[in-house]
Amino acid sequence: MYRFSSALVAQGEICGEAPQWCFHILRDLESRLAGDSVFPCVFSKNAFKKKLLRFVFVETFDPQGIHHLADGLKQYVELSRQWDGTLDTAYPLVVAFSQSVIRADSVAAYHAFGWQVLQTLHDIDPAPWPDDVGQDPDAADWSMCFNGMPLFCNMSNPAHQGRRSRNLGDHFILVINPRERFDAFAGDTPSGRKVRAQIRQRVERYDGQAHAPQLGFFGTGGSEWWQYGLLDDNRERFDQCPFLVRMARAASTTSDG
Repeated sequence: MYRFSSALVAQGEICGEAPQWCFHILRDLESRLAGDSVFPCVFSKNAFKKKLLRFVFVETFDPQGIHHLADGLKQYVELSRQWDGTLDTAYPLVVAFSQSVIRADSVAAYHAFGWQVLQTLHDIDPAPWPDDVGQDPDAADWSMCFNGMPLFCNMSNPAHQGRRSRNLGDHFILVINPRERFDAFAGDTPSGRKVRAQIRQRVERYDGQAHAPQLGFFGTGGSEWWQYGLLDDNRERFDQCPFLVRMARAASTTSDG
């Protein structure tokens, strides 16, 4: 049986000999990102064209599968620390889950699983939470962190019908990038605001509806976690983030007696 050489897989390593479901994910991405596709994120299209994507394929969500995911994410963080500031070394990470792990019939169910994944990764992460990142998901400076690096996590799933830009095929996928890259290319600066405006215009054309009202700029008062998993329409949101930083969880347990 064909096996990849490590938990972190380069796009060019995925061939016809790979497990069928892994190859299927690559073909799903190709149908959305390659050629004359009108997929709204030009950065994703560029990364796919240049074979910059990195993958972690999660076939089970038992202790072995979780360890595999954590190992791949740690490798990705270490790779990302070598970033030279250019797009050609800005490798996006695609974490793809087999349908035996999660196959749901609603966006909400996929999001609940996504937050379970992020919580599990945090709970086994040996690195401390960075001092300069907020612990409360509702704080403007909060971001998911792993191995000491702040990350942005995009939850995409096949239940999305209205929000087509968050549907990358038949599997649940987390697209992960270091937080700093968003600030470098599309942050709250004149050039960054222009880039985001252009992408959001493309999103609206692709989705056929206005972009999600929760989309904003990091550190400017919005809730970052809402952007991880978007609703399929533009309803107002009142949900609370299920994620708890270990220190906050410990404090809560102590106060409960």
